[in-house]
Amino acid sequence: MKITLQRTALCSATLLLAISIACVIVAGVLASDTGYTLIKKIPIPGQGGWDYLTVDEAARRLYVSHGTQVEVLDVDSGAIVGKIENTQGVHGIAVAADIGRGFASDGESSTVTIFDLKTLKMIAEVPTGKKPDAIIYDLTTSRVFAFNGGSNSATVIEAKDGKVAGTIDLGSGPEFAAADGKG
Repeated sequence: MKITLQRTALCSATLLLAISIACVIVAGVLASDTGYTLIKKIPIPGQGGWDYLTVDEAARRLYVSHGTQVEVLDVDSGAIVGKIENTQGVHGIAVAADIGRGFASDGESSTVTIFDLKTLKMIAEVPTGKKPDAIIYDLTTSRVFAFNGGSNSATVIEAKDGKVAGTIDLGSGPEFAAADGKG
């Protein structure tokens, strides 16, 4: 009886060791096969929190939300090419390249800042629900949707004229969304 128990314990220990070694090998292989490597670090000056990043593929720009402003970088060089100021508690940025406008959700002021994509100058501010966070542009409807975490809703904005088309009650605090491309 003692020999059987010792062999069972030895077999269990060997099996556990083999599984552990296999897990380490698989983890190493998976980590090295991701295809991702750090190419370059781009320092962005200033204070404040960070949130969403948005790429404007046509203009080759990266919009980085940063506390009370949006830093705008050239994606090819990594150089800061401008900023959109006075976006209190900015979270997300939506790009409507077809009409030359951008939209930033300003969580602290409960507004959306509309700005010109070329000059980065503010065009208007639109009131939203409480604490807008994520924001998307739906090309099919030409509408911007600001998702208001503090009021459990989405504010719908006509992108061309900046007027509020309505508010959708979502029942709970949204974090992010995606457009289906069908309106």
